Amino acid sequence: MIFRVSDIKQYMYCPRVIYFNYVMPVDKKTSYKMEEGKLEHLKLEKLENRRKLRRYRIDEGERCFRTFLKSERLGLQGILDLHLITPDGYYPVEFKNSLRHGSLNHKYQLTSYGMLLEEHYQRPVRCGFLYLIPRQEIYPVELTTMTRSFVRHLVDKIRIMIEHEIFPAPPNQRGRCTDCEYSNFCADV
Repeated sequence: MIFRVSDIKQYMYCPRVIYFNYVMPVDKKTSYKMEEGKLEHLKLEKLENRRKLRRYRIDEGERCFRTFLKSERLGLQGILDLHLITPDGYYPVEFKNSLRHGSLNHKYQLTSYGMLLEEHYQRPVRCGFLYLIPRQEIYPVELTTMTRSFVRHLVDKIRIMIEHEIFPAPPNQRGRCTDCEYSNFCADV
């Protein structure tokens, strides 16, 4: 089974999202935040195409938007917002409509894309960037052996949860449930 890279991000945020997508599919409502995020991505893509790469501390290179990446070996696929091709290497970039740059779910999503880029280009990817749209700030994220290993571990956990139809516990941070498109289906939250 091949999972979406966004499943990694969602699992880290709340594993029940994966449950309601794969084990017990339900009709979900699209939240305002989700719609707003899509619009912001499109606006940023137009602007980003005209900008220089200095914001990434890169002198020269090429931008590739919305690249579909898939790996049978990793069991992952997804559409990467942007990646940079430079003489020094390849860099995945994820656009986030968020004010927080330290979100673990975003870090592991970016790591997943870095792993897919590595396989696609057959070259090491050591760093990626989170682009926080509201702040117009870019944060580098190192892609370490540990983060890569954790991504593989998450893929295994997701696979086991789906295969055994395990209903996961709610997230520790219940504030996440406020804007969740699945909140109507979690009876204990």
